[in-house]
Amino acid sequence: MQNKIGNKSFIDKTLNDNNLYAKKKFGQNFLKDQNILSKIIEAANLDKDTLAIEIGPGLGSLTERLCESAGFVLAYEIDIDLIPILNENLKEHNNFKIVNKDILEVDINKDLLEYEGKYKNIVLVANLPYYITTPIILGLLENTKKIKKYVMMVQLEVADRICGKPKTKDYNALSIAIGYRANAYKNFNVPRTVFIPEPNVDSAVISLDLYEKPQYIAKNEDLFFKLIRESFNQRRKTLINNLSKAYSKELINNMLNEFNIKQNVRSEELDIKTFVDFSNYISENGDKK
Repeated sequence: MQNKIGNKSFIDKTLNDNNLYAKKKFGQNFLKDQNILSKIIEAANLDKDTLAIEIGPGLGSLTERLCESAGFVLAYEIDIDLIPILNENLKEHNNFKIVNKDILEVDINKDLLEYEGKYKNIVLVANLPYYITTPIILGLLENTKKIKKYVMMVQLEVADRICGKPKTKDYNALSIAIGYRANAYKNFNVPRTVFIPEPNVDSAVISLDLYEKPQYIAKNEDLFFKLIRESFNQRRKTLINNLSKAYSKELINNMLNEFNIKQNVRSEELDIKTFVDFSNYISENGDKK
């Protein structure tokens, strides 16, 4: 099938004919490159037993590809002006639903009840709005276990942080928070020139494959996520200095000794398992000054 959506002339004509423009408040940048769309679909590895979730379908360039490859597409679009355009652009397909909601306010598990038992897999595939990328990802990871794979276009810098490994400049609290639940990896980089309008940053498509069973279990997950945020509060400081505002130095020193870790260690030197161990230690031995 020849894809009609997702090229410069189509995007320009659609915006002009409907007296529309890309809205900064929604982080709208429309992808105009068919090759990039094909690579996203390839990375998602969809089939007709898959329910695809999309966030911010825009004019429907990726949605069209998802409809062709997946069993059904559930797309969340916050911009009500785009709803009739999406329905018109996708009228050749009958396996999609456009929901005019803010994804940050959605009860995703409730919405997915309608499709329970109909599809073997649920995969999120989206070009995320960059200004709320992190809240979207962390919110979904925390609130649902039904989505088993995420394939997302995000800002390149954020992609590097999400996929960061210990002892690298990109490794941070976000790397750990996501790595606790999923294996994160970068699929490919995307230049800023393939968007209308052109953003100020380059992008990347990343994948998150959720673990069937957690690699490590934090006994108190709220404490664990709080701990990693505090540990990276000021990157140039040692772990002890970062944590000393929240915990007594005696507790921190005892904890480091318990796990045979040097006193001047920096947070970026430690792997996810160590932070889970720390969290469990604090949970058992007191978490206040």
